[in-house]
Amino acid sequence: MGTRFIHTADLHLDAPLKAIALRDPDLAHQVGVASRTAFSRIVDLCIQEAVAFLLIVGDLWDGTSSTKTPRFLKQELMRLKGAGIRCFIIRGNHDALARQTGELELPDNTHLFGARPSTVDLDMDGQQIAIHGLSFRDPHATDSLLPRYPAPKPGAFNIGLMHTSLNGSPGHDNYAPCSIADLEGHGYDYWALGHIHRRAEYSGRATIVMPGIPQGRDIGEAGPASVTLVSVADDRSVTLQQRTVACLRFERMALDCTGLSDWTDLLSLLERAIRQVGGAERSEDHLVIRPVLQGATALGWRMARDLDRLTEEARAFAAAAGVWIDKLEVLTGDAGCAPADAVTHLPAELVEAVLTDLPQDPALAKALQATAQDLLRDLPADLRDLLGQSEGELEQRCKELLTRGAPAVLAGLTLDGAV
Repeated sequence: MGTRFIHTADLHLDAPLKAIALRDPDLAHQVGVASRTAFSRIVDLCIQEAVAFLLIVGDLWDGTSSTKTPRFLKQELMRLKGAGIRCFIIRGNHDALARQTGELELPDNTHLFGARPSTVDLDMDGQQIAIHGLSFRDPHATDSLLPRYPAPKPGAFNIGLMHTSLNGSPGHDNYAPCSIADLEGHGYDYWALGHIHRRAEYSGRATIVMPGIPQGRDIGEAGPASVTLVSVADDRSVTLQQRTVACLRFERMALDCTGLSDWTDLLSLLERAIRQVGGAERSEDHLVIRPVLQGATALGWRMARDLDRLTEEARAFAAAAGVWIDKLEVLTGDAGCAPADAVTHLPAELVEAVLTDLPQDPALAKALQATAQDLLRDLPADLRDLLGQSEGELEQRCKELLTRGAPAVLAGLTLDGAV
């Protein structure tokens, strides 16, 4: 008959969503409960598929949790217990053993691997399964964990649970690095990985799966998300299936604005695109989109200047289409220069001063940096990296803001007051 199990990782229950909350509190609420909904759906999937066990490979928690989350987690694990399904968990960098706070006792169907490597042996109707795991005690792991894992059990289908960045991935800390070749050489049949939020599969001497995050939390985790249903046949061959449990999906939506010169035409384009994406078939309950306005258009300067108004227009269209707007990005060809109409209505020396001299003025740059530092001091501690993490990064970011803001200054100085 073989054995089947679900492999997931990186649920990040109760991850903070302060950046989204600043833009849209209603959207923040939807995203805030999405990780719990995804976990409930994982449990539903385990029960529906009658799997033998569930693997959670690190970062089940985000590091902190509300008082209700431990109770929620235990209730879900108890549902698995009621269905005769076991659960095996390791801790990653976000939920390292040193960060345990206010958690409840796990039910006896759930095994949490500790800071020392260990193995759980299972007999699944005559098929021997050996599950090896190791939780990290501290949030940082600069060395490979692989040498600490036990040798494979002879005659068993060996599964290793490891939270690792492999050879590194953009946007993820370097955590317990190792290579695919190293994992294959260890002798296990299946490596259940976690940490990188993008799905990846490797099939060779071992089957190695990074399932990705099952529920995206922001536009940086756009696209489909899934968990992995693994089937192990009697001959130890492995079959993988992706299953979606997310209730919410983030997507970027590129809009070509090339040649547009009328604001009404821009709004019509935006409305049509939002209505189309809202009507498309999807497996998730909610869709959050970020329109990205691109192309060479005379409206580029006005898009940048009136981005707040344009965003509200987009959110009105989105509400009618049954989707959410994260925010708008303006990447049009005119975003970095003044509109032709503004240039012809203003003295050439003024245009030159605003577009060229102001961004290079050291006194203005110094004043802007001082203002930025004052602003950052008034922000919550977890938002103070918005303009960089060093004095050099702050200086560079301020220069970029000066360059991008100069066209908006010209837009407000047009002599005829045209909009």
